[in-house]
Amino acid sequence: MIRLPTRAPAFNLNALLRGEVELLAGWIARWTMGQTARQTFTIVVGAGAFGAAMGSWRAPEQAFCSAVKLPFILLVTAVGNALLNGMLAPLIGVNLRLRESFAAVLTSFTLAAVILGAFSPLMGFLVWNLPRPTPGAAESVAAHSVMVLILVGMIAFAGVTANVRLLQLLRRFGGGMAPAWRLLLAWLTVNLLLGSQLSWIARPFIGRADEPVRFLDPHAMSGNFFEEVLRAGGELWIHFSR
Repeated sequence: MIRLPTRAPAFNLNALLRGEVELLAGWIARWTMGQTARQTFTIVVGAGAFGAAMGSWRAPEQAFCSAVKLPFILLVTAVGNALLNGMLAPLIGVNLRLRESFAAVLTSFTLAAVILGAFSPLMGFLVWNLPRPTPGAAESVAAHSVMVLILVGMIAFAGVTANVRLLQLLRRFGGGMAPAWRLLLAWLTVNLLLGSQLSWIARPFIGRADEPVRFLDPHAMSGNFFEEVLRAGGELWIHFSR
């Protein structure tokens, strides 16, 4: 059984990366605004660095836009996820109140943002080696598709890893592995559906060579995230099949 500290422990990035269950449980059970502010700052820095790296392929202006939008999307997704899972957790059998659900989800998103921040040099290296965006060039279309698929893969890896890392914490609140797995799957499902559609509405993050740099797409409500992923895969297939 995990002993909770008498007062909220300070936010510690090393403890978060190690997944120290006792300390994480203390954060969640005795959530404070100061801890939330530090975790929010970590999300802004980590996700912002990753957004800037991927947006730099198109232009410095796109890098700035993506650095602003990606942390915002993560924070909005975290709030939506916390509200939904705060209602689902008691039904699944995990003893998480709404306040604790918010603290747990924010903690998982903080870890995901740290992973994305660690990926930002790799994304920068990819951008450096891809063909530069040139309107009408087949290589630019293929490069954009590569960016889309790798971006999706990195964000998916960060999100799944961050949530699975907290599995023991969910087990502590749920009293068993089965309820913890059910809540984890609920988290991942909500993250996928809500996060992917919000990111689609907030596009572009990478930017196409034949389109101007802009903060938001004028047709933001048209299509969906999954269509874009399939289109990127199709464009790559056509490019390498020639």
